[in-house]
Amino acid sequence: MTSEKTEGSNVPETSLLIIIIDTNPYQRFIQEKPKLLIHCLDSVITFANSHLMQKAQNKLVVLGCHQQRSAYLYPAPGRSLDVRQVDGQYEVFTLVERTIKHRLGELIRTSDDSQETPMGESLLAGTISMALCYIARMKRQATPGLKMNSRILVITGSNDTAAQYINYMNVFFTAQKQQVLIDVCSLDKHLSLLQQGCDITGGLYLKVPTLDGLLQYLLWVFLPEGPVRKKLVLPPAGRVDYRAACFCHRELITVGFVCSVCLSVFCKFSPICTTCHTVFKIAGALPIKPKKKKLKV
Repeated sequence: MTSEKTEGSNVPETSLLIIIIDTNPYQRFIQEKPKLLIHCLDSVITFANSHLMQKAQNKLVVLGCHQQRSAYLYPAPGRSLDVRQVDGQYEVFTLVERTIKHRLGELIRTSDDSQETPMGESLLAGTISMALCYIARMKRQATPGLKMNSRILVITGSNDTAAQYINYMNVFFTAQKQQVLIDVCSLDKHLSLLQQGCDITGGLYLKVPTLDGLLQYLLWVFLPEGPVRKKLVLPPAGRVDYRAACFCHRELITVGFVCSVCLSVFCKFSPICTTCHTVFKIAGALPIKPKKKKLKV
């Protein structure tokens, strides 16, 4: 494997980008204007090809996150598609575009034919976990001495749900340990939990003001790698909402009760922890010490 060397160093370096596309049909912008999904998909494909165009050693993986399951969109598992090259277009770019669109169509068709509940949530936490497993496998198979800059870009218009709070925290701290950046591009609403993941891993969080300029935001903010971002003036992170989600109602809370054994968070006091079943002793009221009487002289 050949790779480019960093400036002033003899260490070979490559970059691995994993893009997670949320294809849940119940996203608000898709329900209002279904054609926006095609526009967003074309912008993501152009962004992915721009990443490959930067260096010949760059690697790309695209994952589709649906309401019921996740799947690899590129590279396609098994035999690759027999794609005929388009005149004037680099054959790798043609392969990326055709493979992503073909695999995405299969993902949507198989999910719609399923008998599961249609109003499911996007499995973003599970898809990020798949990406981390792929990165760990690539690092094990890499050439000794090769430096791999790995990062994950999540593009979603869904709401982050507190029901996946534990799964989110697990993947965030796993990515931090593996030194993997997690970037988030929100297409609709502010996502507090995913913003926490960006802050924990050192990634970037951006809520796109308008979908018409999605490609410009992707190229301007998320195309540079982690070491290069330190030299650029990027949008500020802003204030991060670090509220935790209670384990009983899965809602974000400001003040709550924490189990001293398993650190589970609850919005109301319970004598028994529902997670580890620890029984707490309820102490009585603290005795009030009598005030000392002043001595009369």
